[in-house]
Amino acid sequence: MIPFQFQKNKGALLILVIVFGAVFFVIAAGSMTYFVTQVRVQEVREQQAQAREIAEAGLNYYKWYLAHNPDDVTNGTGLPGPYTLTYDDPELGAIGEYALAIASTTFCGEVSSIEITSTGYTYEDPSRTETIYARYARPTVAEYAYIINSSVWAGSDRTIVGPYHSNGGVRMDGTNNSTVSSGQETWNCTSSYGCSPSDSNADGVVGDGPNFDLWSFPSTPINFTGLTVDLATMRDRAENGGGIYIPPSGDYGYRVTFQSDGDVEVRVVDRTYNYWGYSSTDGWSTERNVIRDDDPYATYAINETCPLIFVEDKVWLEGEIPTKVTIAAADTDTPGVDPTMILNGDITYTTASSGLLAIAEDNMLVGLAVPNDMELNGIFVAQNGRFGRNHYRTWSSYDVLSIHNSYVTRNSLTMNGTVVSNGRVGTKWTSGGSFVSGFNTRYNSYDRDLVNNPPPLAPNTSDDFKFVEWREEY
Repeated sequence: MIPFQFQKNKGALLILVIVFGAVFFVIAAGSMTYFVTQVRVQEVREQQAQAREIAEAGLNYYKWYLAHNPDDVTNGTGLPGPYTLTYDDPELGAIGEYALAIASTTFCGEVSSIEITSTGYTYEDPSRTETIYARYARPTVAEYAYIINSSVWAGSDRTIVGPYHSNGGVRMDGTNNSTVSSGQETWNCTSSYGCSPSDSNADGVVGDGPNFDLWSFPSTPINFTGLTVDLATMRDRAENGGGIYIPPSGDYGYRVTFQSDGDVEVRVVDRTYNYWGYSSTDGWSTERNVIRDDDPYATYAINETCPLIFVEDKVWLEGEIPTKVTIAAADTDTPGVDPTMILNGDITYTTASSGLLAIAEDNMLVGLAVPNDMELNGIFVAQNGRFGRNHYRTWSSYDVLSIHNSYVTRNSLTMNGTVVSNGRVGTKWTSGGSFVSGFNTRYNSYDRDLVNNPPPLAPNTSDDFKFVEWREEY
């Protein structure tokens, strides 16, 4: 007979074996499941990565295609997409496909940007897709706060946000948060640019600005001729492509006021004040940039498919802008007649998608009778002239009218956008180190929204398309 104690121990041992066996089985099964799951997860990630790479290859392909076939959004077929193409791996051959859906933003018959959605997948797992959206556009002047075709002086009161470039020399005493570049290795910095004594061998960028580590010279000059807008083409599109064409007034020009509802009010300027003003290029001369009387001419609705206004005369500009729009003041018929545009009041945006491109064939000038704290939004191009505000004074024979004395000095000018000027810019005048005319403080910032979505027909700084937006679609 087996002792009772031995039988009891034998039963307990069997139970332990069963328990530990079960635990081992559970652990082994869990480990196996985890291992299989991890392998599957790795396979899924690999398929996702390959699908994403194939989708990116689709974007790169169409970027290459646009370089050889500008503005073609049909992949050479003339038919709507999507367009499916095979992706060939250099070692494995055809491993998947990408499908391209292509659209374009077009103003007045010209492509502004191209939107591409590329969906990639592998043949091994066609159900596992990755989609990437990108928008291609040619870079425009909106990427800069300033592009100037002559030497320039930015005073100590200036705060500039965004790249600042001059094909001439730069005296930078202001605060810049981005690059300041000059197309010159050396230049003649005279007292007119704040250099005392004059320095005929000054560095391309000089001055007392704090962020000199962002200065660059000599940099590649920007081809200013390449930036100029074909005004004859712009006029044709305004007349025949759905835009607004306004002929010569027969008087001093037109007052153009943007309305927040999308309309544009145009009035004929038939009387102006005559007074003295000074510029570095013309010296003291009489000017007529303050309106004394104007009469109704027409009210227009901006055409969303061609938001372009071409005025064949001088323009006084102001108002609230609810959309993207371009306005030009130019005379393409009369040799030697290059109209000026006067920034006559605040120019503001009413929506986040608003944007302005204003082009003057000659000068783009801030007027005399303007707000004490003035705000200007947009891209302002002085194609053959200069951007600035003339010098005014209240004494001697070269003075303004007494009713305008209080306008000689203004407090501040805030600009959000870009200035493109063929000539020297300036909106503040000093004498003996004292502020005597213009705006006491100036703040300039380029508009990031206009970099990605510029107004129609904005001047390009390159003919090549590049990414301006890229994101994965989920």
